[in-house]
Amino acid sequence: MSNKTVMVAMSGGVDSSVALIKILESGYNAIGVTMKLSNYGTGTGGDDNSCCGINEINGAKLVCDQLGVPHYTIDFQNVFKETVIDNFADEYLKGRTPNPCVRCNSYVKWDAFIQQADELGAEYIATGHYAIIDSYNNEPAIKQGVDSLKDQSYVLWGIPKSSIKRTLFPLGNLTKEQVRDIARKHNLETAETPESMEICFVTDNNYNRFLNDYIPDKMNSIGSGDILDEDDEVVGQHKGYTNYTIGQRKGIGLSYPDPRYVKSIDAKTNSITISKKNGLSREQCYVSDINWLITEPNLPIKIESQIRYNSKKVNSEILIDKEKIKVIFENPQLAVTPGQSIAFYINDILIGGGVIEII
Repeated sequence: MSNKTVMVAMSGGVDSSVALIKILESGYNAIGVTMKLSNYGTGTGGDDNSCCGINEINGAKLVCDQLGVPHYTIDFQNVFKETVIDNFADEYLKGRTPNPCVRCNSYVKWDAFIQQADELGAEYIATGHYAIIDSYNNEPAIKQGVDSLKDQSYVLWGIPKSSIKRTLFPLGNLTKEQVRDIARKHNLETAETPESMEICFVTDNNYNRFLNDYIPDKMNSIGSGDILDEDDEVVGQHKGYTNYTIGQRKGIGLSYPDPRYVKSIDAKTNSITISKKNGLSREQCYVSDINWLITEPNLPIKIESQIRYNSKKVNSEILIDKEKIKVIFENPQLAVTPGQSIAFYINDILIGGGVIEII
């Protein structure tokens, strides 16, 4: 039995609830902590049905009470706004598509959260992510979870390497159904809690509505603009570039015998370019904000890369091209999107990642 203390991130869902159970079963002392991230009802949080909303805080407290574990709700609103929400808005204004879950993991759950663990005297933190702590070259490393449909290692590439040794993933060797079975066995209130797929601070999944609420002056300055084809010919007008993302098919407002997709977005000229599906394929991309979760490798290096959550990994090579990091894909990838994350793997070990750039 261990007398070490683990601070468990409690979101109020079934995954974090079962993570707490597994921590207790492993003999650790536990503290449940829910992060208050949103300003409820102010446009930054929408209603209270978001991750870490009021209902979720109450659900987390009920589970902790049931399991005899102290529970704290800690205000992380400022750091969340500064590092996640503001970045989300800024990236959309630049015509890019950000990944706020990655930034939340990097700057809140594995930065501010680690600091909070220090204040509470916890040696480790634990979350309900479907991933595994393993080793690579005799160092702690993150490995893909056994449930390929639920594996969440992709969104963890940006966490500080130094924090891996203080991290526990109790669900990494379980499937989602096994997790729900454990919750049912313990009669947890959260056993049947539905999964939330939207971004936690955009509960209606309407990004444009959120941006208009959050940065109204900047959004009001964006008017209609040109829709261009691949020959730079104007073929129509759009409603403002923030309404579109790379790879989007519906809502463009043009009629063609075969489908057209958004190929690129230019915030400076307030224009979007469309193409046929084959025009979305790219054999390479550049990467910024590289974060290595292993000892930094010498480049070039053969790896597998993943360009979006739940997409398949593809054999790739990372190299340096004119002082920039470039990734070359063995097979062309569709809708490689600036601002999105790219994660790097060697077999099933997450070795790092970065932010996609198209130059």
